[in-house]
Amino acid sequence: MNRRRFLSICTRGATVPAIVGLGVGGAGLAWANAPSGADYRRLLVLVELKGGNDGLNTVVPYTDADYYALRPRIAIARDSVAQLDDRVGLHPALQPLLAMWSSHELAVLQGVGYPAPNLSHFRSIEIWDTASRSDEYLDRGWLTRTYAAAPAPASFAADGAIVGSNDLGPLAGSGARAIAVANTDRFIERARLAHTEHAQGNRALEHILRTEGEIVQAAAHLGTRHSFAAAFPSTAFGNVVRTACEIVANPSGVACLRLTLNGFDTHTTQAGTQARLLGDLAEGLVAFKSALVELQRWNDTLVLTYAEFGRRPRENQSGGTDHGTANVHFALGGRVRGGLYGAMPDLARLDGTGNPLHAIDFRSIYGSVLDDWWNVPSATVLGQRHERVPFIRA
Repeated sequence: MNRRRFLSICTRGATVPAIVGLGVGGAGLAWANAPSGADYRRLLVLVELKGGNDGLNTVVPYTDADYYALRPRIAIARDSVAQLDDRVGLHPALQPLLAMWSSHELAVLQGVGYPAPNLSHFRSIEIWDTASRSDEYLDRGWLTRTYAAAPAPASFAADGAIVGSNDLGPLAGSGARAIAVANTDRFIERARLAHTEHAQGNRALEHILRTEGEIVQAAAHLGTRHSFAAAFPSTAFGNVVRTACEIVANPSGVACLRLTLNGFDTHTTQAGTQARLLGDLAEGLVAFKSALVELQRWNDTLVLTYAEFGRRPRENQSGGTDHGTANVHFALGGRVRGGLYGAMPDLARLDGTGNPLHAIDFRSIYGSVLDDWWNVPSATVLGQRHERVPFIRA
């Protein structure tokens, strides 16, 4: 049984912190400072749209007749699209993001995918989280490999924090200090629940409990009493955003955050579900920006959305869409070079499965983050240098 699985089993009881997942690379707290070139003062925030968001109804090709032919029931009407240019526009629920588009703080990354795509939820998100090829299996997330190659400063509460999910995703595996936090108050309250007497004779549990010191130390650094002027939405994702902002408000901080918004596997009755989720996303991101501006962190924060895959261009018989390939994602922040990148899917040239070809390899986005945001050589982490996507300003 591996350590991650053992931890997940142990946390079902009351003897260890039930809301904490902690991955530790190496023994104890001997954490090195980042190499002189790595700059982790810049925060990375990943927003997972879990289930596979439908990109075609997110950034709508409202002048494309093929789009409306493929989606006679669920296509977004041309007159309701929030136009970005004379060809594409945002789903109306994303209207709150237009202010960031106008201020050139929103980049739209079109046609994001990878060669030989896999349409299994489990396998495809594993590919995204590890930055692997579709025929390659890696046991460490791409962020874990980043911190193993270029450690974050020891003064940080952790390398990364997961909010809204217990899955460590890109922070999985040995080599990163990663914590999963439901909310900061409960994290601190439960951080001391583990007791060594419960581990007698159980070597695996003893190993887990040896990390309690690291959990407690992280909890001590994550506490904050900051009172935000920003208003957070009264939604599940709004609560995730609030918790993330509380972590950012603490000077100890983290190098990255991964937030999760669930529910995008829209095989049936997609229209209402996606509209609600995209509305939650937009309102949450606007609140996130407002809080980060208040903390004077917006200019050194990069927000990226991602998902395991997109949806098929042709609607199904249940008013939804099935698993697809190339997708659209967003990059937001004070140093984002706003605009359109990549290319919208060519709906007249679908492959044998009815899916479009990708225009941007997702590892090019990761590589751009490593090279241009953190100044960490991307080839060291990803195994090769991928074509750069210039959406980050110096």
